[in-house]
Amino acid sequence: MATRILHVSDLHFGAGDDPSRGRGLAALIERVGPELVIASGDLTNRGRRDEHERAAAFLRRLGPPVLAVPGNHDIPYTFPARFTSPWSEFERQWQTTEPELIGAGAHVVGLNSVRPWRHQSGAVSDAQLARATAKLHAASQDKLRVVALHHQMIGAPWRSRKKPVARRTHVLATLVDSGAELIVGGHIHQGAVSERHEFEVITGDARGVVISIAPGLGQPRPERRGEARGCVVYRADELTLTADTYIWREDGWGLTAVRTFPRGREPLAVDSV
Repeated sequence: MATRILHVSDLHFGAGDDPSRGRGLAALIERVGPELVIASGDLTNRGRRDEHERAAAFLRRLGPPVLAVPGNHDIPYTFPARFTSPWSEFERQWQTTEPELIGAGAHVVGLNSVRPWRHQSGAVSDAQLARATAKLHAASQDKLRVVALHHQMIGAPWRSRKKPVARRTHVLATLVDSGAELIVGGHIHQGAVSERHEFEVITGDARGVVISIAPGLGQPRPERRGEARGCVVYRADELTLTADTYIWREDGWGLTAVRTFPRGREPLAVDSV
């Protein structure tokens, strides 16, 4: 049976919340039946307590277990709280900024890429990578090994000045070498997916790794044009990993793209034309 994961990001509760979005997402969950939900940051717009409470209630009402990591909008925008207690409201709801969730078919490790002194850019320290590496090494080889963080590992397709996570090559290589098969993020409000063999020159039969960015689920600036709202559903069996991108189309979710990648060392088998 295929493992299914729903990936949402950048909900931005507190900025023009749309009730229809919740109803639509509940319908999508009933349709695809994910075993867990990943929320990769910016759950709130200004990191306020009421925004965190509403975002957490929304995610928990969806049904499946939720793994949430913070985004740069999830810490206080006021001083001195931004530096003295940046994670207090997030941890009030989720206990930790670097969670771990083990499901029937997936093992997900969360990383906190937010830095209070940086407004947009993020980073992952060597100590964080060491902890993530230990968790990935301990994960069952039978489960899809996933890493979730807020800041992107691959660039936005268009119109964005947001930089990827600092030391991207080092962070990505460490996670890949530690056994991660799927690395997900958000931040740029644009969907982007790539597989290791598409960007890295590799000799031999190297294992497949997919890097995926979910479109923003919320819209922090309702007047800003050009930001599609969406989510991604991942489906994994023994041989393949598929990323299904859904885009909100005013009255419901529309399946917009289906991308299938080899999960193991062998390339995809295709029928001859």
